[in-house]
Amino acid sequence: MSGDGHVTRVDPVDDYAVYQTSTMAALLAGLYDGDVTIAELLTHGDFGLGTFNGLDGGMVVVDGVCYHLRDDGSVSVAAGTDLTPYAAVMTFAEREGFDVTQPTTLADLTTRIDQVTGGENLPVAVRVEGTFSTIRTRTVSAQHRPYPPLVEATAHEAVGSLTDSQGTVAAFRTPRLEAAISVAGYHVHYIDHARAHGGHVLDLVLTAGRVSICPISELRLVLPDTAAYRDADLEIGDLAKQEQQAEGA
Repeated sequence: MSGDGHVTRVDPVDDYAVYQTSTMAALLAGLYDGDVTIAELLTHGDFGLGTFNGLDGGMVVVDGVCYHLRDDGSVSVAAGTDLTPYAAVMTFAEREGFDVTQPTTLADLTTRIDQVTGGENLPVAVRVEGTFSTIRTRTVSAQHRPYPPLVEATAHEAVGSLTDSQGTVAAFRTPRLEAAISVAGYHVHYIDHARAHGGHVLDLVLTAGRVSICPISELRLVLPDTAAYRDADLEIGDLAKQEQQAEGA
């Protein structure tokens, strides 16, 4: 393939399952307390993203380590006893990929991934290792009961920018028909190689790096066993609009 680099392909295996806790519909409704520990989450995968109870910042899982991305831009390793209301992890392995050798925006990058994978109607996981001339992130602050809906909680998020940063992008692309379950489209988090800064990605320019793509063959969805979830009225009428607002799309 012409462009930034040659596309490599490896014969797929049968089972690349994503283990996910709760749903986007629940998160949009303000259900920010889950019952799955980080220790349990990590038994199901070494790569992923999500958030923590109380919507306390973002999460990225890279190489089997779960990192807590806080609203001040700092990063720490999550405790095994921490809980998550929403997270998705899998065992990642590159099945196809390509190199980037010239400045590429997030929009151009996702377009290229869609082309390589044959469209956006199949879920995939994406890992990018590289150098970013700019990367703009945001991270939500911890919420307190009574919890506001996600759109309100994310309305005043801390937005920051990194320049000349080397790090890892962890992302999932989910078909739009799954909007009530997962983040429709691309859900992208970042952590630098120093494990000092990161967040939910709003935009980026990748100057050089490797894009690795892993297919997703199965979704293993675990719903919260909590009274709040059982009693919730999960309205999905304008879910797509709410999700776009909350994700900064």
